[in-house]
Amino acid sequence: MTFHPQPQPGEAKPWAFPAPERGALSNGMTLLTKHRPGQQVIAVEVLLAAPLNAEPEGLDGVATIMARAFSEGTDEHTAEEFAAELERCGANLDAHADHPGVRVSLEVPASRLDKALGLLAEALRAPAFPDDEIKRLVANRLDEIPHELANPARRAAMALSKELFPADSRPSRPRQGTEETVRRIDAAAVKAFYLTHVRPATATAVVVGDFTDIDLPALLDATLGRWTGSAAEPLPRPAVTSDDSARVVIVDRPGAVQTQLLIGRTGADRQDPVWAAQVLGVYCLGGTLTSRLDRVLREEKGYTYGVRAFAQVLLSSADGTGAALLAISGSVATEVTGPALADTWQVIRTLAAEGLTDDERDVAEQNLVGVAPLRYETASAVAGTLADQVEQQLPDDFQASLYARLATTGTVEATAAVVNAFPLDRLVTVLVGDASKIADPVRELGIGPVTIVT
Repeated sequence: MTFHPQPQPGEAKPWAFPAPERGALSNGMTLLTKHRPGQQVIAVEVLLAAPLNAEPEGLDGVATIMARAFSEGTDEHTAEEFAAELERCGANLDAHADHPGVRVSLEVPASRLDKALGLLAEALRAPAFPDDEIKRLVANRLDEIPHELANPARRAAMALSKELFPADSRPSRPRQGTEETVRRIDAAAVKAFYLTHVRPATATAVVVGDFTDIDLPALLDATLGRWTGSAAEPLPRPAVTSDDSARVVIVDRPGAVQTQLLIGRTGADRQDPVWAAQVLGVYCLGGTLTSRLDRVLREEKGYTYGVRAFAQVLLSSADGTGAALLAISGSVATEVTGPALADTWQVIRTLAAEGLTDDERDVAEQNLVGVAPLRYETASAVAGTLADQVEQQLPDDFQASLYARLATTGTVEATAAVVNAFPLDRLVTVLVGDASKIADPVRELGIGPVTIVT
């Protein structure tokens, strides 16, 4: 019997994160573009310098309502007409608000890019913000809030932010506003926020995809280039301050059969030289099913379906005043809340005493660096990362250089970074669960004073 020859692997091709080309439109809008042959679905990200700390006092959530209202009618189309036009060109338009500003995202087949860019430009240039649509969006947002409060993970995140940051700072409050603040938002407030903060001179557009047979400069000039506005400077970014003295906050959920854990503090963000080592070390601690936390809490003890450690940039600034949230998150059965926390602390102590192994470091590097070409196969993934770099005031080659640094970061360096990221005397622990059953076991651990809230 003759078998077909076994396929052999080809020669590995070098890969680097795509470097964008920079430019600008006549209206002052910054452009980052990248031609990606074969990517027939083009991704566009527009970053607007309308940060959450610019929201008027008592109107938290107005940036979110404005972002959602961009597709709810313009000076040329009603909300229904605008949605129908987007559908005809096979485009998807989305927007959200976060601490750095508002981001508007568009995905569309290359063959219909001209039409979709025209609609995007129309939404940015002349949004209608009709009263009835704003009322509907406010009502929708109010409907979402009870569901978020009922979600243990979301509730834990809110409690941690409230604990970490000063009450008068925007990061201490929910990104999309509270029931009290959202109720105050009307069309006039949305229009005022738009007129004050949204303009092309402080905006950036990222466009990624296959531009074959597309005169992209002319197309952008004829669409986004029609948007006019003042040349005011964006608001300066506030320094991120926090109090991460060790303490425990229990959000009481009587009768809960599980406890949601969120253990965190603020630490180095992407501007810090330690970021690459921190990424590698945190991944070894809790980035995947093979991490130390999962091996102990899931595989050995059976306390949880999974625990993750992560670093999430909150607000990055080129002057070094930004920060990232460093956290450990997961859920465990109510009766093992105390033991699970004790084992988590022990995992970190053991890590500090013995360090990571070379095998752990190598697996983390392979998972982070080796799969990067797959992660960035789509135009939207590349555009999103380029937009993140702009939001975080990073150089255009940051992601490419990060992968190079990850590949050369040693085990000792990664160990030091993750140990420094999670000092046991500087962790705020939030538990969402049945306080009557978990408070005493947690107090016995001595990981900080315990406060119970509802």
